Amino acid sequence: MRVKTVVSLHQFVVTQGTAERETVLVVEDEDHLAELYTEYLEGDYEVRTAYGGLEAMEMLASDLDVVLLDRRMPIVSGNEVLAEIEERGLQCRVAMVTAVDPDFDIIDMGCDDYVVKPVTRDRLTEVVDRLVKLSEYTDRKRELTSKKLKRNVLQVEKTESELADSDTFQRLQREIDEMEDTIQGIADDLGDDYVAKNR
Repeated sequence: MRVKTVVSLHQFVVTQGTAERETVLVVEDEDHLAELYTEYLEGDYEVRTAYGGLEAMEMLASDLDVVLLDRRMPIVSGNEVLAEIEERGLQCRVAMVTAVDPDFDIIDMGCDDYVVKPVTRDRLTEVVDRLVKLSEYTDRKRELTSKKLKRNVLQVEKTESELADSDTFQRLQREIDEMEDTIQGIADDLGDDYVAKNR
């Protein structure tokens, strides 16, 4: 079994004292394309490469952020790998990268993007970058909602003077404001139409 893992030092981003990295699984049964896609992405991401659907099944893991998935593969197809991702409840984003032209069946397919080969370096990088940003947008929106719910409870239960005197409440409000600005920045990068379609 051939398994290639490439770790990019550029992927370790320090955020509030913690290191985060985005991990991409490339699933492609044509060796030269698997290597090419890995080369395209390895400068910016940790890339794991599965040379077919069977290897992909074994490499599925909870730490994956994006899966680039060939749809038409022998033995285990991309559709079967996608079904396994959904069955396991993995939170990664999935882009089908395939020579199969899209048809109406992609409407019910649980992938986030559908890319028709041939694929350039710029196109592949753009797809992965956008899916990573979409995940960040979703995660931050969830966190923002949680903070707003706590703020709303305190606003109901406490007086205005109690809220004004609380450093903790003031910090919460600052965090909400900062998160709203960050989320809007991500939405601007993605484009409002793309965000709306992928909420």
